[in-house]
Amino acid sequence: MSAIRLLPDLLISQISAGEVIGRPASALKELLENSVDAGASEIAVHLLQGGVKSIRITDDGIGIAPDDLPLALARHATSKIGTLEELQGITSLGFRGEALASIAAVSHLTLTSHRQGMPYAWSVQAKNGRALPPEPAALTQGTAVEVRDLYFNTPARRKFLKTEATEYAHCDEIFKRIALSRPNIGFTLQHNGGLRRHLRPADAERRIAAILGDEFAQASISIDEEAADLRLWGASALPHYSRSSRDNQYFFVNGRFVRDGLIIHALREAYRDVLHTERHPAFVLFLEMNPGGVDVNVHPTKTEVKFRDPRALHQFVFHALDKALAAPRYSPAAAANTASGPDSGHAGKGAAADPSSRQHAIPFASPVGSGGSLAFPPTAAQPQAFYRTLFGSGATPAALPATSPGTDAAPAMPPLGFALAQLLGIYILAQNDRGLLIVDMHAAHERILYEKLKSALDTRPLAMQSLLIPVTFQADHLDIATVEENGPLLHELGFEMAALSPTMLALRAVPVTLQHADVIRLAQDVIGEIREFGASQVMTARRNELLSTMACHGAVRAHRTLTLPEMNALLREMEATERSGQCNHGRPTWLEISLVDLDKMFMRGR
Repeated sequence: MSAIRLLPDLLISQISAGEVIGRPASALKELLENSVDAGASEIAVHLLQGGVKSIRITDDGIGIAPDDLPLALARHATSKIGTLEELQGITSLGFRGEALASIAAVSHLTLTSHRQGMPYAWSVQAKNGRALPPEPAALTQGTAVEVRDLYFNTPARRKFLKTEATEYAHCDEIFKRIALSRPNIGFTLQHNGGLRRHLRPADAERRIAAILGDEFAQASISIDEEAADLRLWGASALPHYSRSSRDNQYFFVNGRFVRDGLIIHALREAYRDVLHTERHPAFVLFLEMNPGGVDVNVHPTKTEVKFRDPRALHQFVFHALDKALAAPRYSPAAAANTASGPDSGHAGKGAAADPSSRQHAIPFASPVGSGGSLAFPPTAAQPQAFYRTLFGSGATPAALPATSPGTDAAPAMPPLGFALAQLLGIYILAQNDRGLLIVDMHAAHERILYEKLKSALDTRPLAMQSLLIPVTFQADHLDIATVEENGPLLHELGFEMAALSPTMLALRAVPVTLQHADVIRLAQDVIGEIREFGASQVMTARRNELLSTMACHGAVRAHRTLTLPEMNALLREMEATERSGQCNHGRPTWLEISLVDLDKMFMRGR
């Protein structure tokens, strides 16, 4: 007797189901994708016991002809492709013809459909994976699929299922992915008879807010970039909305949800400068590209893909998101918004529930009329000394709003307004057209210095400021060896050091931008970075971390008293600096309390 034999069809389907239908959520995904491919405009999902007892999906799509119903339950039967060329340019979500057959092999499945143009509906049931003859049924339009007692005949698979709550959570996640990818379709989700989600057809922005919540919507920025045949659009959250896990990360390629290491790496690289390494960004992004440039037939669940030109795609995604995160959110187009209008800003994670503290996309305001008042009107010629103190001897003040010659109108209010006072030596209180701003002066100054250091090092070695009297400090033999071996690197970073003795180093020059820092601690930290990671790592993978450390040393410290001109200088530099809304660790550098919110807090009618 031959040791090799053909497996029966039912066993083949059950094995296939183990790959494709790993849990109720997997079955739900396949059924939802079929409804989307059928052109449905409304899809309803009913679950019992987390989908283990029952999954029922109804849609108003085109339907299935009576003669095709048994074939729909057969393995490798599909209406979506017929040739390899069609597979290479596939645009539908499904294409293998395995899903219904695999589900039918491990459940009691009933498929009912009313094909458009037919007088009534027909229904077919599956028994032991085989379709019974179709029978007339009652269904107004579209298709209904009911899956009962999932894994009833594969107890080994059933025992690996989790609790009802866990299985429902996985089903809900699949539901959210499909609903995000198709905002033009209405969706309803019920569990154990209770309505859990009801989503009307909407634009992408409203659908994202409906699923991820207002907190995400307020803390996100819009993205829409194109290059060649690529387009990336959607919403990505500001760093202060970061998460402790990778939830709220949704990336779609031509409408298909994917988890791709290349894409995730590009996104994390874009956030690297503004997000702590242990935090995760949140985003809902859609990549549109030529279907021929991506292979979706590489994984049973179709959530992993391969790109024809991964390097170009990585660069495109990285630069699109990096550009959006770096852009100052002071849009002139937003000037039409008033304090009482819709909140177009970005709420911090801890502040979203409280409308009184938000970080907004501040518009450039129109000039304040003669009846307005400014807490700190700018002078015609600003002193330069505090710019040199805060930003180095080569710094120049950012331009302040100016009035037209011959007019009596007050100067236009800058986006971050003008300083009023300093609070406890930590925060700057400022006023703009919308209300009150609170600025973390150390975090803001740290970001400004960091961006200046990056820009300077990109173009040339950092400018050095020689010290009139060299500063000496104790060092061990490894520190001294590090200085002697890395003289050119230290010079590139703006330092000049030399060994005076086996236990003493002399610091003769420091970066101009950081000349007012604690130069000994600054030098010690730079030596420590080079000593721990090596010169090559410091100037490549660790370059930005080193510059961030240097910026932290140079930033104005808490409890240092600033004058009003110094505070205003800091505000103007923030307006001119990329990513100034977040510190180097992703925390917000400023928040705003609008006048409307202040009135609400004091229950004052206007």
